Amino acid sequence: MRDLAFVGFLMAFLALGFKRPFIFVLAYAYVDIVAPQRLSYWMLNAVPVSLIVFGLAFLGWMIADDKKDMRVSFRQGVMALLFAYCAYTTSVADFPIEAEGKWGWVWKALVFAMFLPLTLRTKLRIESLALMMVVCASSIIITGGIKTLASGGGGYGVMRLLIDDNSGLYEGSIISTVAICIIPLILWLARYGTVFPPDWRVKGFAYALIFACLLIPVGTQARTGLVCIGVLAVLLLRFVRHRFLYAGLLAAAAVMAIPFLPQSYSNRMATIGEYQADQSASTRVAVWAWTWNYVKSNPIGGGFEAYLQNKVKFDTIAAKGDGPNTQIEKNEVTDSGRAYHSSYFEMLGEQGFPGLAMWLIIHLGGIWRMEVVQRLHRKRNRPDEAWVAPLALALQNGQIIYMVGSLFVGIAFQPFIYMLIALQIGLDTYTARRRKEAAFRPLADSKAAAWVA
Repeated sequence: MRDLAFVGFLMAFLALGFKRPFIFVLAYAYVDIVAPQRLSYWMLNAVPVSLIVFGLAFLGWMIADDKKDMRVSFRQGVMALLFAYCAYTTSVADFPIEAEGKWGWVWKALVFAMFLPLTLRTKLRIESLALMMVVCASSIIITGGIKTLASGGGGYGVMRLLIDDNSGLYEGSIISTVAICIIPLILWLARYGTVFPPDWRVKGFAYALIFACLLIPVGTQARTGLVCIGVLAVLLLRFVRHRFLYAGLLAAAAVMAIPFLPQSYSNRMATIGEYQADQSASTRVAVWAWTWNYVKSNPIGGGFEAYLQNKVKFDTIAAKGDGPNTQIEKNEVTDSGRAYHSSYFEMLGEQGFPGLAMWLIIHLGGIWRMEVVQRLHRKRNRPDEAWVAPLALALQNGQIIYMVGSLFVGIAFQPFIYMLIALQIGLDTYTARRRKEAAFRPLADSKAAAWVA
């Protein structure tokens, strides 16, 4: 009976998808973010869900979607170059088998990010994608927020989010970065959303979700999350009317929150100021130094997973004793095969200087283009476009938070971030088309008036 129900649901989904092909696009966004096959005990684990849904999305777009408004941006071209370059470095990688494993999901993230903007032809589609990204991430974030309130999270690398798998969005530092990244997008949906009109229920859920997002760095005890919260607080200052009052309220809230934080979290955050007091931070600095030296001899990088060959030595310090009897103990540690723990050094070590340059163009270009879009539409001041500048600002803030957070997390090819980039490109090309259409209207109206006269 359940098999018949599943087959019926699948047939209805396919029929609706080919009538409204953007449904397949949203379905792939869900599959890529939540990875339901990892939540399944048996059936979905045996099926390449991601590849199938991506094929349906592309096929539906090819067969049934309107392509008259299709535009290709410069950043999509750079992503195509990065795709080709990564394919080449994978073919000559230092660790070919391991590189193929990572390439198996990286190419899908890049191809979908290039394809997705072609489907974002209307405001409804742009909003729907933003909503899907937030809702999918919230399924993980809400779980983490509840666990944090219930138990404090348990410690770094201990808290499990939906599944017992410390990778992808289920890894503490990554979900902490993403959780803070989407807060500007949540605020935009709560004010300008139309799929769910922003009444008291929507706003109440949005504020509760933001609270859960802020709890994620506490529950996971990821220092990256604390840094991202600080960056978000600074970014929100830009358009606040009473900045000193805002800063004072933030400082007061931070002081009031300290007594409620787990002691293990406070102790871990205290290690931010001195990297040598923490072995994890010391390892990162040593790996970054190794990566720089490696790339000086290998300018095109070593391909995916090139970090497996690193061997590093570093010193850690620890204080023993109390008061005047305190002694500083210095220890030499040797380690090997340690990950980059930085998207910048991940790109540098794996794809060399050319790959890092293309990656920076894609991301810094997004920050610049969103600044252009919001300034243009703030000047236009049209009521039907009131949503554009705030969305551009939200996407820009999310990108900046990601760029800072990625200093300490290896998420150079995280699919969620590439969806954010695709959303930026879709907004950029959509507004460019609307501005072009609006520029022609006065000319057409004047010709019509002259003809009537």
